[in-house]
Amino acid sequence: MKENKTFDLEIQREVAKIGMTATLGATVVTSMFMKNKLAKNTHVIAGVAFCGFALWHHMLYQTKNNKKTDKLVSK
Repeated sequence: MKENKTFDLEIQREVAKIGMTATLGATVVTSMFMKNKLAKNTHVIAGVAFCGFALWHHMLYQTKNNKKTDKLVSK
């Protein structure tokens, strides 16, 4: 069961990285065509999606029990 959970976490990490790469690429490409309304909307949506993928990616690498926080609270 633990191997399956680790495997699932690794897949989530890869999906988050791929999502960040794709949305950052879309943001860069559409930045050259900002006078076009469709490109501008795509640029904004891709930027927001990139922020979401970056937050998800960050959360996947956090430990479940943060020992620094526990030490600070106990003092």
